[in-house]
Amino acid sequence: METSTDIPQRPEWNDLRELPFDELIDRYRSGTSRLDAAVLQLSDEQADQCFLPDTGAGRWSCRMLLGHLADAEVICTFRMRRMVAEPGCEMAMWDQDAFIDAGFYGSPAQKIPGFVAVIHTLRLWGSEWLAGLPEGACSSRSLHRTRGQMSLPDLLSFATWHLEHHAWFLDRKLTRLTAAVPPE
Repeated sequence: METSTDIPQRPEWNDLRELPFDELIDRYRSGTSRLDAAVLQLSDEQADQCFLPDTGAGRWSCRMLLGHLADAEVICTFRMRRMVAEPGCEMAMWDQDAFIDAGFYGSPAQKIPGFVAVIHTLRLWGSEWLAGLPEGACSSRSLHRTRGQMSLPDLLSFATWHLEHHAWFLDRKLTRLTAAVPPE
């Protein structure tokens, strides 16, 4: 995990799409290192602090963001595995806002370390599986309802980008939450 002084540049999905498959697997595997360890030290109040749109930190709280990432890892891992097992299948869809609206990530009982553990474990398991695939598996394709046909490298680059994209917003949230408060 990074420290709050090492804020990464905002990632672009197209940059990741250009990586060779083995490099993409390595980047996917190391994705959790982009999550700032400071998030594990937040109080419940800080973890649940939402942000106004004009802050540039995204609107979700840190707890919501990490819960979303944990669910996204479950979905992306399932999609990749199903794509290889059932080429041509339609990818399972989900409404991320419905999960937020249902309050899935709004309780202090949902601990941030648990979300981080899910993300880390699925990345490790998924990268080991991906690295062991036969060469032809990279040509597996499935249908995404809004993005059209996607290959395994397309989906892997998206999953890699997705975590890095949200880590960028997490860093901005943490900067705001942990900034020194001037004395009164």
